[in-house]
Amino acid sequence: MMLGWGGIARLCLANAAIGALAALPVNLFNRLMTVELALPALLPGLLVALHYGVQLTRPVWGHRSDAKGGRTPFILGGMVVVGLGVIAVAWGIAVAESSTSVALAIWVAAYIAIGLGIGAAGTSFLALLATASPDARKGAAATLAWLMLIAGAIAASVGAGIALDPYSTSRLLVVVPSVVLVALLITGLAVWRVERRCGPAPLPEEAALRPALAATWADPAARAFTGFVFLSILAFYLSELVLEPFAGHVHGLTPDASTRLSGGKDGAALMGMIAAGALSTFGIGSLRGWAVAGCVISAMGLIALGAGLPLMPATVTLGLGNGLFVVGAIGSMMRLAAARAGATGTRMGVFGAAQAVAAGLAGLIATGTLDLARLAMPDASAYALVFGIEAILFLWAAIVALRLLSPATAPAPAPLVHPGE
Repeated sequence: MMLGWGGIARLCLANAAIGALAALPVNLFNRLMTVELALPALLPGLLVALHYGVQLTRPVWGHRSDAKGGRTPFILGGMVVVGLGVIAVAWGIAVAESSTSVALAIWVAAYIAIGLGIGAAGTSFLALLATASPDARKGAAATLAWLMLIAGAIAASVGAGIALDPYSTSRLLVVVPSVVLVALLITGLAVWRVERRCGPAPLPEEAALRPALAATWADPAARAFTGFVFLSILAFYLSELVLEPFAGHVHGLTPDASTRLSGGKDGAALMGMIAAGALSTFGIGSLRGWAVAGCVISAMGLIALGAGLPLMPATVTLGLGNGLFVVGAIGSMMRLAAARAGATGTRMGVFGAAQAVAAGLAGLIATGTLDLARLAMPDASAYALVFGIEAILFLWAAIVALRLLSPATAPAPAPLVHPGE
């Protein structure tokens, strides 16, 4: 039995909890390491890259959730591991006041745990959502999952920031475990009896990991979609790191003005996500069609930024394209993964590993390319070069996605089942 709207919404609370714990290393801990501890900004950057690198284990967790016949234990277990890792980072920040070397050892182990936990919980959540949501509602389910992820990240960052005022390490060691406890309770509520309601999981196609990965890679649609995920996510995260510096260097915007610019981009992305999710639910357009449109519109926004066209319209165009792309890509990912019932977790793990690698590389490629380009050309030309590379990646990803629309590679739609709640 498939989930109705209420069941899908409740299940997506798990993604809000994942977003909440995943936001702390990127936002709060990054700030504490670089400002309060006065450590090099490269350190938290390397630790975040480490946690992305560890997520190459996503195919392992996806396959194990297939083989064990259930996603819930991997979602709950993964969140426990993430929570322990997040608490360990906070503990390391307290230890760093007396010994940086000991703190560094704690942080390396903690970020490895965070990467492993996010890989297990995130992959298993998406696999469960893919199999529990009706085919016609996968676009809306993808929208809701992404919005919940963002909402969880915002709630944890803002809530922890308020609770930490005034800041002290003793207060940090109370606030962070409290956030973890709330996230674990929300996760438990989100997944409670979901798999029991949906019925027994199908038997795995392959009991061993290596044959399961080989079978996934042998599928032309899955292999092409993995390439699409890598290219599009790489382009998606490249723009995240250069937009505000571009606004300052080229357009002379102050920090508060560049922050408002990013807010405009995020607002447009939100509108794009809602539009794509709603329209796909009512049968207007296809998920891969929205993914292609999102890539093309994102490329148009990047080209406009590089060409020196008015800043806000170009940024809003980029944000709108990003929002359309997110829903189309994640919805297509869930549909393609669920097309092979006994290999949903393995396929989602392969797609997730490509996403993690792309996200980890994006920061290094964007900042490295920009630094080298600024040595050889004016700032405006250097940023135009970076935006041009991003636009090419988005257009390349669109071409790959268009190939997935052909009858030879597109999976047959899953039969619709009347949702029950």
